[in-house]
Amino acid sequence: MLPTVKSLRFRLALGYALFFSVLLVALGLIFRANLASILDAQIRETLEEEWGAAKGYLRVEKSKPVWYSDPNDPEEAFVVEHLRHVYLLADEHGIPLQVSETYQKLGVDPPGEIRSALKSGQPVFHERADGGGVAYLIRGGVLRDGGRQYYLAIGRSLANPDETVSRFTVNYFALLPVLILIASYLGWLLAGRALEPVNSVALAAQRVGSDNLSLRIPSRGAGDELDNLIDRFNEMVGRLQKSFEQTRQFATDVSHELRTPLTAIRGQLEVALLTAETADEFRESLENAMRDVERLTSIVKALLLLSQAESGHLALQMRNINLSEITEFLVSEFEVPAEVGKVSLTARVHPGCVLQADRIQMERLLSNLISNALKYTPQGGSVHVSLEPDGDQVRLSVRDTGIGIPDEKLPHIFDRYYRVRERSDSSSQGLGLGLSFVAWIVKAHGGKLEVDSTVGRGSTFTVMLPRRQEAAAPVATPVKELHS
Repeated sequence: MLPTVKSLRFRLALGYALFFSVLLVALGLIFRANLASILDAQIRETLEEEWGAAKGYLRVEKSKPVWYSDPNDPEEAFVVEHLRHVYLLADEHGIPLQVSETYQKLGVDPPGEIRSALKSGQPVFHERADGGGVAYLIRGGVLRDGGRQYYLAIGRSLANPDETVSRFTVNYFALLPVLILIASYLGWLLAGRALEPVNSVALAAQRVGSDNLSLRIPSRGAGDELDNLIDRFNEMVGRLQKSFEQTRQFATDVSHELRTPLTAIRGQLEVALLTAETADEFRESLENAMRDVERLTSIVKALLLLSQAESGHLALQMRNINLSEITEFLVSEFEVPAEVGKVSLTARVHPGCVLQADRIQMERLLSNLISNALKYTPQGGSVHVSLEPDGDQVRLSVRDTGIGIPDEKLPHIFDRYYRVRERSDSSSQGLGLGLSFVAWIVKAHGGKLEVDSTVGRGSTFTVMLPRRQEAAAPVATPVKELHS
């Protein structure tokens, strides 16, 4: 696509051309003024030399000027003739004693001006033009001879200096359009080269779609603003790619997870409508459908809650809480599920572990870790929860003797919707959001989460949380041991 007059490249090139035009015109005027000044200084210096030479050849005898020169020296005769070409000699009253024909054409100095020049005793310079418009520079001054003062003025044509300045002006400003065109072309090329990365970003942005978000623009390596633009664009596309992947995965997993309870609800309702004959059969079908509705509701709530958390719309209610009491309570709540699953649930809780945190999120963190450990621990296994202070932090760990997690799957267990599935594991239920919640809660509280797992021997989840408490912790009491 060809650039238009509204394009940035055209405007940059036009601005460059205008700037260069103004610069060239200014330089031309400066050079012209300098040239005229140099030529003027040269001609004044020449006039000074010639005026001094005229004093050596000229004498006034009985009020008559006499030029002395060697008649046998043609060069000296030429110099005297040259000096007399534009020449005026006047007495102290301003009356001309001798005037050359050329000086006559320029106009003889008025007596008043001559007397003023003689009185000041300073050299006088002024310009005059003849009838043909040719300018002359006149140098006048005091000539002393025989005890009397005379006014001597000689001149020199400015035709050559003026012609030189005029020729320079004509040639320079005749060449100026060519220079401006060359500058404009260079400006066009430079603007195109400078905007090439921007055009690359624009073309890349035009090609970006949900099916090619892996597109990246290579950096130029210049470290300038354009490279910074490219880096920011690549980071934006990376965030878009991650968001699209999460959205795509969300749609896939949610459709799969919601299909099961919806199918079960439909089946129970069909049973109630088509095959149930007694009130007990109706009640049983409705109760089963109700359980599936509750499961569906919990799935939707979990998805909405995690979406709010990751988008930053879930505000934490930070206050001082006693994590020791919360841990003891939740461990006691999971004693019944542990007994049902024939898993030993124990805890070692150090009292007085007070920190500034969101109580609801801390309960969710503990519940997810404990329920996850119980779910993946077979009968006869054990789950141990420990809580203790560690400097200015609190250490919480949940250790189980479950199936463990393979090394290649460890980096993904905190991803949304990710579940570790083994062929021999038929109890892997849920949406895969529990550990995602755990990771978000730990991060939101400025903590650190570590996992140590061995396949067939179990896993240990360790959470380090900063205290950041506003009030002093309660006085410590003996460590409590809980068993089930």
